[in-house]
Amino acid sequence: MDGLEVRTASGAGRAPAAARTPRTQERQEFWRRALLGWDILFYALLAICAVSIAVVDGLPPGPPTLSAVGALVLLLVAYLTFGRRGGVRGDVRLTRAYLAVLIAVVALASGTSSIGSILLFIGFSQVWFFASRLAEGVVASAIMAVTSCVGTALEVDAHGPEVLVLAGQMAVGLLFSLALGFWVTRVTERSEERALLLEQLEAVQAQLAAGNHAAGVLAERARMAQEIHDTLAQGFTSVVMLAQTAQAELDAGRPQLARHRVEQVERVARENLAEARALVAAFGPAALADATIAEALERLAERFQAETGIQVDVRLGDAGAPDRDTEVVVLRAAQEALANVRKHAGAHRVLLRLARDDGTIALEVLDDGRGLAPGTAEGVGLRGMRERVTAGGGTLDVAGEPGRGTRVRLELPPRDEKEAPLTAPETRTL
Repeated sequence: MDGLEVRTASGAGRAPAAARTPRTQERQEFWRRALLGWDILFYALLAICAVSIAVVDGLPPGPPTLSAVGALVLLLVAYLTFGRRGGVRGDVRLTRAYLAVLIAVVALASGTSSIGSILLFIGFSQVWFFASRLAEGVVASAIMAVTSCVGTALEVDAHGPEVLVLAGQMAVGLLFSLALGFWVTRVTERSEERALLLEQLEAVQAQLAAGNHAAGVLAERARMAQEIHDTLAQGFTSVVMLAQTAQAELDAGRPQLARHRVEQVERVARENLAEARALVAAFGPAALADATIAEALERLAERFQAETGIQVDVRLGDAGAPDRDTEVVVLRAAQEALANVRKHAGAHRVLLRLARDDGTIALEVLDDGRGLAPGTAEGVGLRGMRERVTAGGGTLDVAGEPGRGTRVRLELPPRDEKEAPLTAPETRTL
């Protein structure tokens, strides 16, 4: 309790406005609302004290009565000037000033009038409302009890046993005040602990949300990078190779062949433009916009053979109607496999096969190129292909031996058990 501010019901003693957190400001607003109840209690007790003065002391008023009335007026002015304003603002200096005036007024009233015992109810309750720390409340209560006891003893001219009786009565009141104060403090501490835990929980939730957002951003960046690698980068590679071939044809004096290559460059560039628009619009591959996966693979094979001169045998079984995610994975895998054949295999012939076995979609790309050397590391494209297949719940196998070609095979589990059965496969050589 000691050393910590904002531990009592008043909220007095809080940090300056410039250093307050939004949570502290919310608590200050709560104590503003609670202050209305304390206003009503304070004014009611003051009214009771005034009535007691009129009934007990009678009229015309004498000096003791006037002193008691003056004490009530002083307490009201101090409450409005220091206590209430300090509670609203959370200014510990104002609340401490009010406590000092409160103790003095209670002591004065106890020494001059019978209203002192009534003012003790105001004093003990407001000590724990305005004290900013437990120690402050204990000290203020003890001082109030001692000064009130001394004032009362002087007012009734008590001696010997009478003083002991007054001291005993005041000790009982002090113990009640301390018990009330400790209870209020305990309740307030628990409230503060809950508020702190809630603040920490909100901070952790904000960190988790930020982490999830960052992870989502990174995942989306990786996905877009893979999409660009599988589409635009491969298309630009084709454009570069075709442009180089066209230049070679021109240098060799074969303008018709060069023209044919330029036409291929234009077609690939247009396809790349369509892919770029599809990516910007967050759609799937442009090749699947108006075609089945089998038709898209057949077009891919035709374009690959026309650009590279490598013979492509296409064997497309009826893969039913796989969902769009599966189609995207299959098409991207085929594009990456053929791109690797173009760049690394040195092949003369490629087999592209799509089939389904017990609902599992399988794609296989085999070439008769130079194969894979032992310990060959996977490139970016192959790693991206594996990630796509794994994310779809499938498997990817890449195998090859030096001089004996390479085989890329992926399998994806069924997404829809109602897909139609396979029909007899059709084999075509382009």
